Amino acid sequence: MKINKLLFLTALVLLLFTFNSIRAQQKITVVAASDLKFALDSIINVYQQRNPDKEVQVTYGSSGKFFEQIQNGAPFDVFFSADKSYPQKLKEKGFTSSDVKIYGIGKIVIWSKKIDPNTFKINSLSLPQLNKIAIANPDHAPYGEKAVESMKYYKVYEKVKNKLVFGENIAQTAQFVQLGTADIGIIALSLALSPNMKKEGGKYYIIPEKSHKPLEQGYVILKKAAGNSSAVKFYNFMATPTAIAILTHFGFTQKKK
Repeated sequence: MKINKLLFLTALVLLLFTFNSIRAQQKITVVAASDLKFALDSIINVYQQRNPDKEVQVTYGSSGKFFEQIQNGAPFDVFFSADKSYPQKLKEKGFTSSDVKIYGIGKIVIWSKKIDPNTFKINSLSLPQLNKIAIANPDHAPYGEKAVESMKYYKVYEKVKNKLVFGENIAQTAQFVQLGTADIGIIALSLALSPNMKKEGGKYYIIPEKSHKPLEQGYVILKKAAGNSSAVKFYNFMATPTAIAILTHFGFTQKKK
């Protein structure tokens, strides 16, 4: 009787272990650059409708900060970066379990509720009535780095550097101009096209791409998710026509093959 009870308990433990393992395989943790929020939320919504047994949890923030956290052992499964160099560096250091794929090329825009930046284009930033210019922190946010490159290319950086206010990431930068904390800002086109920004009635001007290095953005499966079929399935879904159409809708240019 005791042996049967022991066998029963052993089988129950094994069953629970198997169940938890399968459940863990169904759920993935994604970290992504904040410019991707509206596009990736839409993609995940479609993905989960088609795969109701799969769960995708996503956190948005700065690509550079996620890069540091991953190197320090953060338990993420898939990483989407606004700068493909971050996942490429992780791959070189052995922190990934897949190739790095490009999901799109980002664009930067000047956005404001106070003026129409299409009138003066890049020189909108140096208008005397504008006191605060929001950009993402160039130390760890790729969009901030490209904003500085463009301002230097057009020789307005020295004129406006004392007016700059820095967001921790590009989403916070967009909030600064959305809420009026800053008069004007350089943000991601993907955020300018989002419902949140559209309803504010602001206007935007796309900064020519010749003024900065390409914002090639990439994603990769991380080492923690090696062998996780759900991570692979979602990774592959990002290359489908459905996902690409959503990315294009939100202003991410697709790299020519």
